[in-house]
Amino acid sequence: MQEFHDRTPGDIARYPMVPIRDVVVFPHTKAAFVIGRPTSVRALEEALATDRIIFLATQYDATIEDPTPDQIYQTGTLAYIANSLRKPEELTIKVLVEGRERARALSVEEVDGYYMATLRRAPVVAENSKRLASQVSRVVSMVEQYLKLAQDGNADQIQAALRAGDPSQMVDQLADKMRLEIADKQGLLEIYSAQERLARMIEVLDIEIDKLNVDRTISTRVKRQMEKQQREYYLNEKIKAIHKELGRKDEKAEFDDLKQKIDESGMSKDAMEKALNELRRLEQMPPMSAESTVSRNYLDWLLSVPWKQRSEEIRDIGHAHEVLEADHFGLEKIKDRIIEYLAVRQLVDKPRGSILCFVGPPGVGKTSLGRSIAKATGRQFVRLSLGGVRDEAEIRGHRRTYIGALPGQIIQMMKKAGKINPLILLDEVDKLGADFRGDPSSALLEVLDPEQNHTFQDHYLDVEYDLSQVMFIATANVLHTIPPALQDRLEIIRLAGYTEREKLEIAKRHLIHKQAESSGLKVDQIEFTDDGLKTIIESYTREAGVRNLEREIGSICRKVARRLVQESVDTRQKHDEIDFHFVVDQAAVGTMLGPSRFRSQRVTEQSEIGLVNGLAVTEVGGDVLQVEATLVEGVGKLTLTGKLGDVMQESAQAAITYIRSKAAELGIPADLHKHFDLHVHVPEGAIPKDGPSAGITMATAMTSALTRIPVNKEVAMTGEITLRGKVLPIGGVKEKLLAAHRAGSTSVILPRENEKDLADVPADVIEELHITLVDSMDQVFQVALERPPTPRPDANADVPALVWQPTPGAGGTEGSVTG
Repeated sequence: MQEFHDRTPGDIARYPMVPIRDVVVFPHTKAAFVIGRPTSVRALEEALATDRIIFLATQYDATIEDPTPDQIYQTGTLAYIANSLRKPEELTIKVLVEGRERARALSVEEVDGYYMATLRRAPVVAENSKRLASQVSRVVSMVEQYLKLAQDGNADQIQAALRAGDPSQMVDQLADKMRLEIADKQGLLEIYSAQERLARMIEVLDIEIDKLNVDRTISTRVKRQMEKQQREYYLNEKIKAIHKELGRKDEKAEFDDLKQKIDESGMSKDAMEKALNELRRLEQMPPMSAESTVSRNYLDWLLSVPWKQRSEEIRDIGHAHEVLEADHFGLEKIKDRIIEYLAVRQLVDKPRGSILCFVGPPGVGKTSLGRSIAKATGRQFVRLSLGGVRDEAEIRGHRRTYIGALPGQIIQMMKKAGKINPLILLDEVDKLGADFRGDPSSALLEVLDPEQNHTFQDHYLDVEYDLSQVMFIATANVLHTIPPALQDRLEIIRLAGYTEREKLEIAKRHLIHKQAESSGLKVDQIEFTDDGLKTIIESYTREAGVRNLEREIGSICRKVARRLVQESVDTRQKHDEIDFHFVVDQAAVGTMLGPSRFRSQRVTEQSEIGLVNGLAVTEVGGDVLQVEATLVEGVGKLTLTGKLGDVMQESAQAAITYIRSKAAELGIPADLHKHFDLHVHVPEGAIPKDGPSAGITMATAMTSALTRIPVNKEVAMTGEITLRGKVLPIGGVKEKLLAAHRAGSTSVILPRENEKDLADVPADVIEELHITLVDSMDQVFQVALERPPTPRPDANADVPALVWQPTPGAGGTEGSVTG
């Protein structure tokens, strides 16, 4: 039977309580503090009057002067008052206490002006000695690490706490001596189990060590930065002192020098204002900062581009003509245009700028012509290659916010020229690209427009720059890849290919001398005969220009140079003492360059049925295009081969329709299409071909095949055909006539409307060719076919009228045509 009684349990006691602030008192430790509140003084006096035991508990908020029981932690320490001192003139009491054991307040009440707490003492918990030993070892190592980082003033007392025999006492003493937050200390006080307290102490130490590591890293970084700044300051001061001793300018003098350069640069008002603002910003920046480097680079670019420096132009027409004649053979139209430009410059101070664009196949001298024009006019020459450029920033530059930003190529070329009136050659303008980074051809619109380029704005400089005095010359191989808006700003000047005679003269005047000098030969040591040069031109090159011709001449010069050196070795003489002279004739060309690389584009040896010489234009100039037509047994099908494009195939369809409409006049049997197929082929089938200009060529080949009349082998032709047999004009007349001349044709058929284009053809070519201008296919047949076709007997019969007969009952929507 369970027994009930009213005795107080042994772990329950009542003691006076003193709330303390900013301190936590642990068992097995001593603490000294001052008591001044009347309630606390009254509680202390009550404890001193009895057994000198008092309950000390920390209040939540240290700023509260008179805390209530619910503003005080419930767990505290029962302490023995070892000593107390009160001076008569002071209201406070100095107290030294010794912590004895943990206790928890069950209730707190105010009695006679002080707090009396009913407490429960901390229970005694059985501990696992092995785990305790492991935790103690961990705490000891972490405390040692903490002391290395913290440089704590209580290091000796903390080391003494580690020597405490009891783990519980060790943790309490460590918590008391270490500089921990009040909340952390209170948390340790509220844990009764030594194991749990050690575990909590390990967590607290881990956090504190992390904090100390971060503090140490930051301190080290700050110290290093301060040392770096002090070092830089010291070195800068030392550099200033050295510069002063050497008589050089210091930073202030450098800024003054920049300001003087800005004032003397001649830049526009807006640009000068921007430059001065940037200079003021630069003066306020640390000299080693990244921003100061950006500002300094910007000022350097503003000062490096020319603002008023200009070349003294040569306006002497005679001098310009001499320079152009000395550097280039032929090209009379371009030379005349340059002379006209100089003449206008003499009459007008500031003429409206024009942008020239040289269009022609590779190797005809477009780039070298630009250099000659600069030499003739006395301008600085700079070349900007636009081939493959896809980024708009290449023209206008990057904004300064980007790392490594630079001005665009236009401003860079102006800096390179150093003058405000250079000649800038925009090479390969037809090969500009476009992608997600922008369209550089659109950016060029502002550069090449005389109405806009006096206020050109580069993204990097961000100020208006005057390009109106620059002479721009663009070069291109073809026009169709240049956007129409850009073409509108260009004055197109076409450079067709050279004739064989012109190539021969160019080789004699320029190429041989240049390549001989490059190979180390003297001009009198090598001689090219006309036959030798013609062999190179006809059998080893196929081009409108002279680039490959120069390359082959250079190859021969190198072989001759080898012979010269070998002869000097054999005779044991110096190469400049040998009487050496080598003649490059037709036989020597074959020996040195090997077999011919190109078959000669000559007309056939005899006139054939269904074989016609057509004329075409390629990117390397004009070319002869032989068209073949033949009849085979079949059902009237037209077959076209030779990799022909859509337009060319449609021209063939138009030609066969015209021929069938004129079958009676041409003597073609009426039922021929029912028994035979017509096959038209254009040789060199791997090369794509397109365009309407082969219309009359294919019509003539088909007519020859159908009428069995041979085509004159000396005749070449070009022109577009209509269904009614009309011959329409085409392009590339000069290139095509040059190709016919090279191939050995003596007669060329052209549309009559292309008569105006003959003015551009060299006079010697016109003299050697018999040119027939035609309006219709009848005139073409008269010249091309070796004999006129014999009409069928029914050729003059009246053509029956076509009558529409509706089908009965069909409502007039169905019927048939009868004649």
